[in-house]
Amino acid sequence: MQLVLASTSPRRRDLLVSIGAVPDRLAAPEIDESPRADERPRVYVERMAVEKARAVERAEGEIVLAGDTSIALGRRILGKPEDEADLRRMLGLLSGRRHRCFSALCVVDAQGRERVRVSETVVAFKRLSDADIDWYVASGEGMGKAGGYAIQGRAAVFVRMLSGSPSGVIGLPLYETRALLEASGYRLG
Repeated sequence: MQLVLASTSPRRRDLLVSIGAVPDRLAAPEIDESPRADERPRVYVERMAVEKARAVERAEGEIVLAGDTSIALGRRILGKPEDEADLRRMLGLLSGRRHRCFSALCVVDAQGRERVRVSETVVAFKRLSDADIDWYVASGEGMGKAGGYAIQGRAAVFVRMLSGSPSGVIGLPLYETRALLEASGYRLG
């Protein structure tokens, strides 16, 4: 059985490999990732994971794994920052507050059945000073990341509390990933 990761994220690939699931190929899904009007964060990430899985062509005997991760502040979805000013804005919003990270997975098994799970993690940041924000923005680490931060990197020093899946915040909740893969007939190496 072949495993296709519907992502080009090195973080997702590395997390997958860490549990013994080495993708046989990577495929970049081409979809519109814009949230719909009034779409709630949990519904949004679930829809994105399903659309990504469906957008990747699956050959006979292949299993497709797709995921999506978003940071939510209340009902507001914090996507990837567009530029440094947007990153500063996001960090300011997260400063001293709790937020939720939703990480959704969709696995399409060899028979074409879809299985979906959503992991929810609560993260609380310390109050960020202007110097903290300047330091983080200068690192460049937050660009291209949901919510403007990488918890596995320098942003770890901002986290005063985390309840849920650390790997889900990085981009692939491993507990749920293993469960979905095994339910789809894939055995971890």
